[in-house]
Amino acid sequence: MKSINKELYVGVFVLIGLLCAGYLTVVLGGVPMFSPKGYTLYAYFTSVSGLKTGATVEMAGVEVGNVSEIILDKKRFEAKVGLRIDQGIQLSEDSIASIKTAGIIGEKYVSISPGGSDIMLEDKEAFNNTESALDIESLVRKFIFKNDKDK
Repeated sequence: MKSINKELYVGVFVLIGLLCAGYLTVVLGGVPMFSPKGYTLYAYFTSVSGLKTGATVEMAGVEVGNVSEIILDKKRFEAKVGLRIDQGIQLSEDSIASIKTAGIIGEKYVSISPGGSDIMLEDKEAFNNTESALDIESLVRKFIFKNDKDK
């Protein structure tokens, strides 16, 4: 009888431990359990270097979504970025999607500047105005080679 009680307590303790480990894995690992509520918008960029799937989408410094996919559009030969925007955030058709860097060498994210139009973007529509990522390497290269020519 005492053996059964001990085994029951150990089993319950192990089960609780496994549930806690699973919860921490999901929460700390950022694994979405349910599909996030919201809608998808697309933005086309000439360069998305450094931008990764899962990167944040911000508006006025506040996170309003994340990057759901990055693919090459074979018709336009541009990067097509899917942006998952939180439900309740309405963006006008003249909003601007820009790729920014957090700090000097930080992670890339998408920043949205709101527009003033009364026409709102619907699910699966694309931004008309985008600004690609600033390529610091090419800027440094131009600066170095420009200075070499001046000598």
